[in-house]
Amino acid sequence: MRRVLSLQEISQNVLEEFARYVIANHNKKEPTLTTAAIKKAVYDHFGVGEKRTVANLRKSSRFLMETEGMEIPALSSSEGWKALYREFIGYLPSEEYQAGYGCINGVNIFQYFKPWRVFGLDPEKATQQDKKDAYYRLSKIYHPDNKETGDGRIFDLINNMYASITAEA
Repeated sequence: MRRVLSLQEISQNVLEEFARYVIANHNKKEPTLTTAAIKKAVYDHFGVGEKRTVANLRKSSRFLMETEGMEIPALSSSEGWKALYREFIGYLPSEEYQAGYGCINGVNIFQYFKPWRVFGLDPEKATQQDKKDAYYRLSKIYHPDNKETGDGRIFDLINNMYASITAEA
């Protein structure tokens, strides 16, 4: 610790506080939902009664209406259930405020279609110019012609999100 203090202009109190924080939080795991809890939430969302089976889910009028035209994921795996949860219920606890490849403003754009959050805008207050500015800011970063940070897959998703928030009703 003395070496770090001598190399950097950091007070010993700040460094000790940081060390305590790291030690206290280094093994903390994000809360996760079990597959059973995810299934229950999906069944509840679609109003499936007491007989909670995939067959009854697929017969549910609400399920049929909300998934019309959608490619239904395979419900034989937990990934399929997670996909339904993400689409219709919201963020899985361990996936909120993600970082890394494909994550913009805490949203993994390959898993969630949340354009307002990706663009950092409030849907109630954002003007057309705000939308345009936010899109321009992100497109400068992810445009495939940008040799350093360009990414075609991310850019395509940003374009889809922009189209969805600027579409006339």
